[in-house]
Amino acid sequence: MELFKQTNFDFLKYKWPFIGASLVLSVAGLISLAINGGPKLGIEFKGGMEMTVKFASEPPVEKVRSALTAALSSTPTVQSFESGATNEIVIGTEGGNDQTLAKNRQLVLDTLSKTFGQPGNGKLDLNNSSKSQLADRLRDPLQKAGVQLSDPQVVQLAEAITTKRDGLGGVITNLDQLNGTTGLTPQVLTVLNQESYLSSYTAMRDIQIVGPKVGGELRKQAVNATLLALAGMLVYIWFRFEWIYGVGAVIACLHDTIITIGLFSIFGKEITLTVIAALLTLVGYSMNDTIVIFDRIRENNRLNNKETLGELINRSVNQTLSRTVMTSGLTFLAVIALFLFGGPVLHGFAFALVVGILIGTYSSVFVASPIVLFWHNFADARKKTAPVVATAPKQVEEVRSKQVRKVR
Repeated sequence: MELFKQTNFDFLKYKWPFIGASLVLSVAGLISLAINGGPKLGIEFKGGMEMTVKFASEPPVEKVRSALTAALSSTPTVQSFESGATNEIVIGTEGGNDQTLAKNRQLVLDTLSKTFGQPGNGKLDLNNSSKSQLADRLRDPLQKAGVQLSDPQVVQLAEAITTKRDGLGGVITNLDQLNGTTGLTPQVLTVLNQESYLSSYTAMRDIQIVGPKVGGELRKQAVNATLLALAGMLVYIWFRFEWIYGVGAVIACLHDTIITIGLFSIFGKEITLTVIAALLTLVGYSMNDTIVIFDRIRENNRLNNKETLGELINRSVNQTLSRTVMTSGLTFLAVIALFLFGGPVLHGFAFALVVGILIGTYSSVFVASPIVLFWHNFADARKKTAPVVATAPKQVEEVRSKQVRKVR
């Protein structure tokens, strides 16, 4: 299927505006990285504790920050998600050894319970209890109420209740929301109401603790993975085409990666493991698009040696235009859907791919291809300006004598 047939756009005519835009984006990103002391790393790389807390209504961010700052020895980070509909915030503490991180985790949980719960009423917080905690709390009161359940049945009941709660978002505001839960009879509901209460938040989801040693190893592995991917692709293209094609493709991939990381820094977004996965995906995607164009350039060069290299590149890009638009366009639609509707967990991953597809598509045409063109023009210019070794008169005469003898 071809969307465009026999197009003849002069793509290389517009290489300088695109190269200029790339330079502006690259410099802006590098300046932002320098000002911020490098990219904003996620908890996986810098080490620390991170906890996602969901509220029943709009999170009181300042109240949470004030309470935690008073309780912790170091100032925590408290951020709300860009999409306010989730009513979630992320609480993070940086640095420290494993014992300090575990202590901070407990301090955060205790502070949230003291600030937004009812710790003095002797009841269990249903929104922040685990299956085992709920089962232990209900076992004796259920027996006293005449509900004859075996120990495994109590555990199954607790599991059914917590599963129903988590399916409702983790925060329930009324026990009637648990209606329909397996095993939740009116007697059980009465006991549950007597033994538990409903706080306005839940902090039992997405708690991460990463020690400094593990964070350093992950950071090193992420850098190595990216560099090895680029090196492997350079070697592959070197053998398949010419070395300058490999250099052009790798520079284009580096260009895509630098701009993407720079935009993460400019917009204050964290580099996490999922973002590294997106960057590696971007490297492969951009490289694939570049190889398709380079392969067509090689084929056309074999069939027609009369065109200049610039004309050959333009014709090759025009011939692959339909493939580029369909592939990039459909992929872009998928990742823009992830970016808009994928939620906070996939936001960084989707943002990297949205930026990467846009940048990677034009870099194959306006960065990688011009590098090849510039090099060949430079090499040809050197050949033309190479000094011609003058032939001595005596040698010229000897050559002429030999030619005359051959003719005779």
